[in-house]
Amino acid sequence: MMQPVLYLIACAAGPAQHLDDGVRAAQAAGWDTCLILSPTAATWWEPREAELEALTGHPVRHRYTLPGESGGLPEADAMLVAPLTTTSACKWAAGITDTAALGIPAEAVHLGVPVVAAPFWSTALGAQPAVGRAVATLREQAVRVVFAPGEPHRPKQGDGAAFPWERLLGAIRL
Repeated sequence: MMQPVLYLIACAAGPAQHLDDGVRAAQAAGWDTCLILSPTAATWWEPREAELEALTGHPVRHRYTLPGESGGLPEADAMLVAPLTTTSACKWAAGITDTAALGIPAEAVHLGVPVVAAPFWSTALGAQPAVGRAVATLREQAVRVVFAPGEPHRPKQGDGAAFPWERLLGAIRL
């Protein structure tokens, strides 16, 4: 029996620096894990991208493919967008899919693929009225938005290294 495929999609927030921990947690939970990074998260990992590709056995995606080009990833059975930033939440909810990290899950949720999103942002950023509306809009579209304990966190107090990957993976319902 083949392992189910998880797209782990990371935006540029503290936990993205520890994305290898998220991959290992997903693999330990039985997922064949593929990575898709926002453009900024991709720049953080650029010097170590080969390490992520070796860990997953798949190319790391951070841009849309060109016409006729293969993305090189198997079809996803589920997606975890973690960490999700306020910027990405607001863009996604508004239908702005200018990056692969937003467009792929935005399309997938409407094709019946289970999508979980795990925000990581400060209370100051989360206080913007657009952010709460974005979370509500994503939930209306069947995105399962799951706030980890302590999220949102006080400004400058977020602990990306303590991001609860296992708990968030447990929120995925196939």
